[in-house]
Amino acid sequence: MNDSIQVLIIEDDFRIAEINRRYVEKVEGYMIQEVVKTGEEALTYLKNCTSRPQLILLDIYIPDVKGLELLWQIRHFYHEIDLIPITAANETVTIQEALRGGAFDYIVKPVDADRFAQSLERYKEYRKIFSAKETLSQSEIDVFTGITNAGYPSYSSSTNMNLPKGIDPITLNDIRQLLEADKENGITAVELSKKIGTSRSTARRYLEYLVSAKEVHTTLKYGTVGRPEREYMYRETYEQND
Repeated sequence: MNDSIQVLIIEDDFRIAEINRRYVEKVEGYMIQEVVKTGEEALTYLKNCTSRPQLILLDIYIPDVKGLELLWQIRHFYHEIDLIPITAANETVTIQEALRGGAFDYIVKPVDADRFAQSLERYKEYRKIFSAKETLSQSEIDVFTGITNAGYPSYSSSTNMNLPKGIDPITLNDIRQLLEADKENGITAVELSKKIGTSRSTARRYLEYLVSAKEVHTTLKYGTVGRPEREYMYRETYEQND
């Protein structure tokens, strides 16, 4: 797909590179552009490629590069490309320097598949918002900086800052807005997955979280063929009909 987010993987271990490739390809809206093994290969590729990637997944421990030297080189010459280090380097000083260098996220090996997918979903949402708007409100900025979660209250334990693993606040708030915008009708996991560009299982995970948070009610939707589907409806509508 031409509108897919193009990804460059920089990883010297071919086995890990292949794992990362599979993780990326499982997330809708992404495409692997190239996989390289060294800093020299990475810089040569970026210099000569006809269309540069939007995102680089970068291993910090590259044989021909010292520390975060490659990250800073990419940031200097290709500042429009976003980076996510995927590395075994978990030293505070390294993480801090990577974040100062503009890393969008930082993932420590061994990589958790759900955490990986969550990062890519969040990056996709980030690109979508920044490409669609010329200005951002303070509340929208606060979502990306982690100050707040768009002001939405949590109906479970405390706040959205305590969301369970695999639930991204930006994606969650998008789903809330979709459900609230069409309060009179329910939505299935399949329908939601098409609207937000995720897999059906990911869409269902978010919907079930909203059920547990008592924001969404479920009913069964009966079709002409096959088993009935679980349909999710905005809680306000359900309570008015009780």
